[in-house]
Amino acid sequence: MRTLLLLLLIATGASAQTKVTARGTVVNANGQPIAQATITDMAGHALAVTGPDGAFTLTAPPRRIEITAAHYVAVVETVAPGLPVHVILRQPLETVVVTAYQTPLGAEDSPASTRVLDRQQLQHAASPNLDGKLREVPGFQLFRRSSSLVANPTTEGISLRGLGSTAASRSLVVLDDVPLNDPYGGWIHWEELPELAIRSVEVVRGGASDLYGSSAIGGVISVIPVRPQSSGLQISMSGGSESTLDDGALATMKRGPWSALGGGQLIATDGYTLVAPALRGPIDQPSNVHAQNGLIEVEHALPASGGNNPGRVFIRSNVLNETRHNGTPDQWNTTRLWRGAAGADWSDFALRLWGSDEHFRQTFSSIAPGRTSEKLTRFAFDPADELGAALRWHHLVGTHALALAGADTHDVRAEDRERLFTGAGGFLDTSAEQRQTGVWGEALLTPRKWTMSGAARIDRFSNFNARQFSAPAPAASLPSFGETVFDPRLGVVRRICESVSVNASAFRAYRAPTENELYRTGQVGQQTTEPNPNLRSERATGWETGLQANARRWGSSVRASYFWTQVNRPITALTLSVTPTSELLKRENLGQIESRGVSLDYAARPAEWLGLEGGYQFALATVTKFAPQPALVGKWIPEVPQNMATIQVRLSRPRWGLVSVQALESGREFDDDANAYLLHGYFRLDAYGQHSFGRHIVAFASGENLFDRAIEVGKTPVTTLGTPRVLRVGLRVNWGE
Repeated sequence: MRTLLLLLLIATGASAQTKVTARGTVVNANGQPIAQATITDMAGHALAVTGPDGAFTLTAPPRRIEITAAHYVAVVETVAPGLPVHVILRQPLETVVVTAYQTPLGAEDSPASTRVLDRQQLQHAASPNLDGKLREVPGFQLFRRSSSLVANPTTEGISLRGLGSTAASRSLVVLDDVPLNDPYGGWIHWEELPELAIRSVEVVRGGASDLYGSSAIGGVISVIPVRPQSSGLQISMSGGSESTLDDGALATMKRGPWSALGGGQLIATDGYTLVAPALRGPIDQPSNVHAQNGLIEVEHALPASGGNNPGRVFIRSNVLNETRHNGTPDQWNTTRLWRGAAGADWSDFALRLWGSDEHFRQTFSSIAPGRTSEKLTRFAFDPADELGAALRWHHLVGTHALALAGADTHDVRAEDRERLFTGAGGFLDTSAEQRQTGVWGEALLTPRKWTMSGAARIDRFSNFNARQFSAPAPAASLPSFGETVFDPRLGVVRRICESVSVNASAFRAYRAPTENELYRTGQVGQQTTEPNPNLRSERATGWETGLQANARRWGSSVRASYFWTQVNRPITALTLSVTPTSELLKRENLGQIESRGVSLDYAARPAEWLGLEGGYQFALATVTKFAPQPALVGKWIPEVPQNMATIQVRLSRPRWGLVSVQALESGREFDDDANAYLLHGYFRLDAYGQHSFGRHIVAFASGENLFDRAIEVGKTPVTTLGTPRVLRVGLRVNWGE
């Protein structure tokens, strides 16, 4: 009996040891070990970190794991019981992976200033909306300081590199190379994509019109979607103060060469009253959003051809439906946006086809002194359709050269149908069509310790078929115009040693006026901005230089840059008149603006349980030329602070969970072109915490603006405030991998 019991215990112990442990190593293409590589399960939970010898050990390993390391392409591996895991990570150039900048380089070898927020960083941000998560990147902000959850859509353009924004964004947002900027107004719909369907976000700062054409003056933000590696289901539910809800689900399927993804999200808040308490009147009520989105994608993998990576063909569709109340009973807007995309990546080619259909509705009103009453003045319905296509080619020449080329075209047809309720009433209907077609090429050389890149693009932009009908006034003729634009870019990087490199780049870029800026009168609060059909494109010239340093032993990296960008004919809103209750502006091509300064990005992982990440930007952004109004020369660009700093601290222990604290410090800025309305600087502290109950359930809580600071957002001319303290609690559940 004792012998039988002893044998049973030995067998049970051996079985447990085999079951609960797995060992492996991570090396590069030359067989050298990679330290500080992170091993996670398919839900993004950290399992281990490799040591100096590239080795790792897993306890109770899942069937599939993902291995990531700074400056390498992530790899998914299957864990076989009893067998060691040997992982080879490759540099992006070796795998010919094309990033948002279309130049497949790691951060140490890229002349572009890039910041990547991975899935864990996005998940561990306190804010539920994407723009709130991106505020961890210094220098990133919307046209105004308010969250997209309570903002008017026409204030949701992106400011990068201190260039500011208007109704339209001076930076481009893409999803898998498909543009996401609003086809009519150029702003961004931050609630458009399900949160769980986003794998990571890459922020590239600096002009990129040489590759993308219009709108990429400040940079490019590339949203990387989830690519199904297995079948599973994720559900996330949360709720909190201000009746904030963020519920989402994502289902993935993987069967042989086929994979599919379906996700959706409900994000809503009853919001808060933006007008400062001392200035509120009877008509003031909370600004809010109630939005639903959904995304479906089906993909078929193609076999590798000629030594290239495996290809794919895919088709994708997503929808956004949202309703917003903008602070008074008569001011609201709705958006329904459908997008579709299809494409193929095979051999040296990539093809993208896309289109969208949007219906945007908005009401406008005038508010009486004392904010005691309001009167409906206009109702606008703005349907817009867009079609686009892009073809890209890349070819690796030997081991130290890469050639890229491409062509794309983009067509937008939109209308502005307004019903007028003041004076004699009537209607004002405007329609127009815009088209951008471009061709580009790029060459990349990586001899020894050098990386040299050069790119150029020629664009033809046209605005035509513009018609305007009105009553009781007679119909008006609107000008058509076209522009041919040449945008080059040069970049060079020199590695001083394995962990230190210096870089420099220079570029030309442009942004064409949107139909919203040309033809539609806009209103935010009591600030009304008139259109201008005679606007022409913005032209930018810029350069930057800096250094990148990495200390792999500590898992740390630092990138410092000096940047300078000059924009000729920037489209801005000039003040025409101001009263105690309203402000009237008009869009104009200003003479010239200039932004110069320094940026710093850093990350460190001094211990397995501690992570630090953050940055700083100093931007001296001013008007440098405007002959019609010399008094504006030297004024700050509106909505751009000189100083902005961020830091995120993450503490994690498998037994206890994770805590992430995010802090943002922003200096003062001005809310108008004449610098008459000062917005004071502010400090904001957010926090996020989670605890795992087994492999499949995670409970979490978050808090925004924990000190409940009164953050000034606008003075138009009434003072409005930013997000107060908001607390949320939630639960995430994962089935499968």
